[in-house]
Amino acid sequence: MTHGADEFPPRLFEADKKIRRIAAGLLTCTLPRAAWTHEAHLAAVVTLILEHPELDLEQQLPGIISRFNESVGGVNDDTQGYHETLTQFWIANARAHLCANPGRSLLDRVNGFIASEQGRRDAPLRHYSRDRLFSVEARRHLVEPDLMRFEWAMQDDAPAPKL
Repeated sequence: MTHGADEFPPRLFEADKKIRRIAAGLLTCTLPRAAWTHEAHLAAVVTLILEHPELDLEQQLPGIISRFNESVGGVNDDTQGYHETLTQFWIANARAHLCANPGRSLLDRVNGFIASEQGRRDAPLRHYSRDRLFSVEARRHLVEPDLMRFEWAMQDDAPAPKL
């Protein structure tokens, strides 16, 4: 499964400062719409997990992303904008990746996730059929994968991701 990942090779970050600016811009709705790329999504999730433990991302990120989308003129409806299943997938995938790769700098952890199999643009399609993943139901609600269960590689003392 390479659609998307090979067509669009990952763009890595050069500095922690740029990564933190993305997360801050998402939270304050000041990030330019064009900067909200796949890599920015992943960078924001990793940064929020590592540096904002006060946030319950599984509960709060949906509202944060929806609010951001609207602030840049986007719409959150049945075909565009916020996508619940993808958001929860990326949170869980980031948590699993971070548990398996502890103790490095923010830059290394973000770039490591982006460059990993877990961070590939097509990673959700290993678990979900295209029809299921891009259904209205999956956009509006968390749906279970229909192709492959999740096998999170977690350290013994780490809680499993919530997906």
